[in-house]
Amino acid sequence: MFDLKVMNSVIDQLEEERGIPRAKMLEAIETALATAYKKEYGKRGQIVRATFDPSSGKTDFFQVKKVVEPSEVILEDEEKVDELDERIRYNPEHHLFVEDARRIKRDVQVGDELTFPLEGKNDYGRIAAQTAKQVIIQKIREAEKASVLQDFGGKQGEIVSGTVQRIERGNIFVELDRTTGIIPHDEQIPGERYRQGERIRAYLYSVEETPRGVFLRLSRSHPRFLAKLFEMEAPELVSGSVQIKAIAREAGSRSKIAVASFDPHIDPVGSLVGQRGVRVSTVMSELGGEKIDIIEWSENPREFIEDALSPAKVLSVEIDEAERKATAQVTEDQQSLAIGKGGQNVRLAAKLTGWRIDIRSMQGDSVAQEGEAAAPEESAPSDTAATVETSGEETA
Repeated sequence: MFDLKVMNSVIDQLEEERGIPRAKMLEAIETALATAYKKEYGKRGQIVRATFDPSSGKTDFFQVKKVVEPSEVILEDEEKVDELDERIRYNPEHHLFVEDARRIKRDVQVGDELTFPLEGKNDYGRIAAQTAKQVIIQKIREAEKASVLQDFGGKQGEIVSGTVQRIERGNIFVELDRTTGIIPHDEQIPGERYRQGERIRAYLYSVEETPRGVFLRLSRSHPRFLAKLFEMEAPELVSGSVQIKAIAREAGSRSKIAVASFDPHIDPVGSLVGQRGVRVSTVMSELGGEKIDIIEWSENPREFIEDALSPAKVLSVEIDEAERKATAQVTEDQQSLAIGKGGQNVRLAAKLTGWRIDIRSMQGDSVAQEGEAAAPEESAPSDTAATVETSGEETA
């Protein structure tokens, strides 16, 4: 039935390229052989198992029977007393009473299984062979899914690297180790373009197990992608002496990051900027030149809002706790800088701090920030702002 040389070659290839264990593939073949045997030669209700030797091709078939107590089953001529009756219907093809079983094997217990050899067969009908093929494919898919979950289940929330496989309807399909991930259009950095075969890094934000397989969803616009890139550059973040408290991001354009230090000897902003700006430059380069403002986080909302509006210089900040609204006073020449192009600077500051911010010049002219922005939860992968989880407090 099998060309052993070809079959062993395929098994070795699947194990090497897709990470499917050899034992799982042999189990799939044995299940398929047992299914084909039962379909062609078995009896109704019969449980058939097979053992297959890949080196010789020898296959042995067995019927399996479970050892039961008479009180556990309903005999063929009996009816169920009520719905609460938990007894199972007795079937002589896969049940064996404990008394009879002990005549075959003395120390057998209720619940054990006994196997009985069946006559070997090599001739299978077309339907049985097709069924066996489907069983093998299904079992290999299940093993492949388990392998992907084992490899990538623990990498959710991390950066992964791969190669652009294809671009389809605006979605980028990335070839990872033995599987494929997808960067949906709304998770890409606006303006970035990729070619087939190009190396790419992205944030793995979701590992979804579905009947069709395991789907790895990637993002380059997620705020956590920015945080993870800085973790790769700044050891202080990994050690915990410096933490990213909040991020506001408009991917491909500008981001603001609030950082705090838990070591008085470490400058949190300097840790992310790096000597001569090498660390922040590396991250900006990965993001296609996205501008990044790094500020020191503060529990004092006035200080925090003032820093969040950088590079503009703020004269004073008045806050309304009840409405969670802040009014920042600036000189006339700093007003356009505080607001930013298209209102971007004040909009990002509002997202970073969680306060609605109005900008007022010294003459009293008022320019309100567009809409109201509070720091949204990190759960939405396409959010342009997120509060980063820390062991301490979070930005309100």
